[in-house]
Amino acid sequence: VLMDLDGTSVRSEEFWIWIIQMSTASLLGDAKFELEDADLPYVSGHSVSEHLQYCVGKYCPDKTVEEAREYYFEHTRREMSEIMEGRGREGAFVPSPGLKEFLYELKDLGIRIGLVTSGLYEKAWPEILSAFRTLDMGDPCDFYDAIITAGFAIRKGEAGTLGELSPKPHPWLYAEACRVGLGIPPEESGSVVGIEDSGAGICSIRLAGFAPIGMMDGNITQSGTQGLCAEQCHDFGDVMAYIKSRG
Repeated sequence: VLMDLDGTSVRSEEFWIWIIQMSTASLLGDAKFELEDADLPYVSGHSVSEHLQYCVGKYCPDKTVEEAREYYFEHTRREMSEIMEGRGREGAFVPSPGLKEFLYELKDLGIRIGLVTSGLYEKAWPEILSAFRTLDMGDPCDFYDAIITAGFAIRKGEAGTLGELSPKPHPWLYAEACRVGLGIPPEESGSVVGIEDSGAGICSIRLAGFAPIGMMDGNITQSGTQGLCAEQCHDFGDVMAYIKSRG
């Protein structure tokens, strides 16, 4: 079982959309700026650069994505530091209902679990740690069989990765989690399912050759990708029933 992080394992989409909104507000010099409902499918589930490119194109075409990224990481570093110190935005990272029970049941069934996120490591790791601390589940690295993030952001004086060029809906993150992280060869792809709440994630799983399970409280319907789902579920109880039905 391969699982998405934001929106699937942890409820944090609103937080990261808020960071995108603040970054756009900074570009515009307008602290009162707010994103519209129509923007939501384009500012979640993709890479940071894609989210910012969308906002730049729509709201401030005279600015650049590079300028937007500077604001984005400025806001991110500040807010993540506050959260790790026990302050910051309340309810930023909340484990999804039923996550703990679902994960332990998978373990009891002997099913390997991979966590796959388009989020950069500096964003994703505090989320994972926060969720596991809340659930009293110990070290995520000891629990998951593989954890794949979009890597590290390229900034002046630092090394980066291809994470911004190959995020969901690109299949590489899920393919890497399965083939390299879990050691499952392509001919056994039928034994793999992926759980996502975003249209980009559903595409990523399908393109990687696995069966996508869509969580219905995400943006799958708005993005028009429900037809790509092998199954759509309301909660982890539904997901577990589907997994067991596959034998």
